[in-house]
Amino acid sequence: MVPTPITVRVPAKVNLHLSVGDSRQDGYHELVTVFQALSLTDEITVRSSDEPGIEVHGEGSESVPLDSDNLAWRAVLELARASGRDPDETGVHISINKGVPVAGGMAGGSADAAATLFALNALWKLELGRDELSEIAGRLGSDVPFALQGGTALGTGRGERLVPVLARHTYHWVIALHGEGLGTPEVYTELDRLRRNSDNRVGEVEPLLEALASGDPRELALLLGNDLQAAAVSLRPGLRRTLRAGVDAGALAGIVSGSGPTCAFLCTDGDEAVRVAAELSGAGVCRTVRVAQGPVPGARLVGDEHVDRPPTPPQVHA
Repeated sequence: MVPTPITVRVPAKVNLHLSVGDSRQDGYHELVTVFQALSLTDEITVRSSDEPGIEVHGEGSESVPLDSDNLAWRAVLELARASGRDPDETGVHISINKGVPVAGGMAGGSADAAATLFALNALWKLELGRDELSEIAGRLGSDVPFALQGGTALGTGRGERLVPVLARHTYHWVIALHGEGLGTPEVYTELDRLRRNSDNRVGEVEPLLEALASGDPRELALLLGNDLQAAAVSLRPGLRRTLRAGVDAGALAGIVSGSGPTCAFLCTDGDEAVRVAAELSGAGVCRTVRVAQGPVPGARLVGDEHVDRPPTPPQVHA
């Protein structure tokens, strides 16, 4: 009997705070970050198949690898090894429907890997707990464990060590997407280069955690910070115009999301976010504008009656 295909919905992330330490001996940087999961999502369907492989649909899908360079396929191999299966005989086909920007600094590839782990756990009836899946996820990439967890969380180490954070508010965001992605290694290399001449860094994370607990978006807006922003802007100088245009349109604050080039703008409420998105879309400073909210849950089975599906965010084309 062929098992029923499993579909999982998984969110994008934005870094509300991203403090990047010096490069470690293993080549990674020590991070202190606060993640928030947003209502931009990918959907991943995993099924048993005599023709294993990956197919990708949606915006930016042409640039997503369809081999072992795809983090979702690496998740298949990693979970196979962890569960005693032959990685060369997985018999799995993955279908990815992209709603998270590709190479946009919102952890779309990591989200797909997390969703694949979650789906295969159900398809193969492994009954692994979320903590066990998170341990496997951490071996795949720094952002993969958070995509499993969702919500709002403090990440340390490479970002893979997570502690849930209390957030007393639904926060409303405008997301400005750009046509050309940025590679995360490229941005970190540029940050290291910039720091040889100037070593400006974001402040401590505690005030931002207090702002999240207060539930006041205006207070939170004052404390958003990302050490990678300067490097992303150095590589894509046009991001300065995007960040300025979003604030001019009425956003409380704007920030480059992760390694960029996507920019995220915090707004006072949902109506204001739609208004800011409409104005920003006409400013000619980005390719597409979307509205999102957070926090939302991490990877979840589609049709799970215990979890409400986040509303589909409106999309505004520039």
